[in-house]
Amino acid sequence: MNRTVLDRIALVLVIIGAINWLLIGFRDYNLVAEVISLFGLGSSFSRIIYYIVGLSGLYTISLLFREAEPAKEQG
Repeated sequence: MNRTVLDRIALVLVIIGAINWLLIGFRDYNLVAEVISLFGLGSSFSRIIYYIVGLSGLYTISLLFREAEPAKEQG
């Protein structure tokens, strides 16, 4: 299945969110908040990032229901 640019961006954001949750679960370490605080952007910016990651997760649900392209025969 060919992925669009939006599909790829959404998948990357979902993976980042999953890694962040893994770190929170194992080490109680919030990577997203840490990176945002390094740049001095504050909590309102982190809420925007979490919002975008959450929307990406909802968007990637659509990938489950897309028709796959038929496999090409080699011959």
